[in-house]
Amino acid sequence: MSGGGIKAGRTLAMGQDEAVGGGRQSVEAPFGRALARLGQSRHAIVGLTADLGKYTDILPFRDAFPDRFFNVGMAEQNLVAVAAGLARTGKVPFATTYGVFATRRAYDFVAIALAHSNLNVKIVAGLPGLTTGYGGTHQAIEDLALMRMIPGLTVIDPCDATEIEAATEAIAEHQGPVYMRLMRGSVPVVFEPGYKFEIGKARRLREGSDVGVVATGFMTERALDAAEALQQRGISVGVLHVPTIKPFDAAAVTEFAASVDHIVTAENHVMVGGLASLVVESLFEAGIAKKVTRIGLPDRYIECGAVPTLQAKYGLTTEAVVATITGLELA
Repeated sequence: MSGGGIKAGRTLAMGQDEAVGGGRQSVEAPFGRALARLGQSRHAIVGLTADLGKYTDILPFRDAFPDRFFNVGMAEQNLVAVAAGLARTGKVPFATTYGVFATRRAYDFVAIALAHSNLNVKIVAGLPGLTTGYGGTHQAIEDLALMRMIPGLTVIDPCDATEIEAATEAIAEHQGPVYMRLMRGSVPVVFEPGYKFEIGKARRLREGSDVGVVATGFMTERALDAAEALQQRGISVGVLHVPTIKPFDAAAVTEFAASVDHIVTAENHVMVGGLASLVVESLFEAGIAKKVTRIGLPDRYIECGAVPTLQAKYGLTTEAVVATITGLELA
């Protein structure tokens, strides 16, 4: 898709802690809204949380289906184990917590209790990357790298409210374990209603010939805005959105790379083990020799602070994408 389906209007301000939009229209709790809708026709869906229902936007489902909602308390390993048990009885559990807790605290349970048995559990993880100012204890900056290493686990990093809702529907249909990043609260709208999300498929959102930005999560929004700004400077920038980290759409990446002079990756994640690594691996396997410039977080824990300040400091802004691309040696 080239350009179509991208919402250009900017009418409302950013929402609370996440601070992931540049004034675009937003939707409140898109994940919880989508799950509550799905629950009306899919009676096997159940909701779980580890004492973070309010902060992972699952309360719309709890309010609609209180008998199908379980709070296991601050015990993330139990959260995964209970979800695994429910899946073995034919339920489709959606388990919510923060990304740091789902990965660092419950990694073995996800690997063995879920993925090893290919159980139909969906882990929905809040505070991905640099979307909270609470420091290294709460910022899931390495979760994509960790989770993509687990065999059989699908890993998703949605861009906006529209894609969160579409991805929630898609993973409910998907048979098998899923880890999905969650932007919570008031989430910006980048894609028009009706945007089609497909597990394992990347989408070319903008054509360009000078530079190609391969982006995931909310960095796709930054990439699109940067491409628009750079067009005014005479730089043609294409954008490939990769919402599924695993299975990775290597074919789309290599095709996209062949159409531009320079590749830039953009991710709300450390630059090691996530999107940038996947892009480089894909180009190597395809025999494509092309320099890749990475935008992402450094190999360090991030301090506490205001989210917009931290994102600006560590380069997760439209301005940073523009600066990176203008600094390239373009022919």
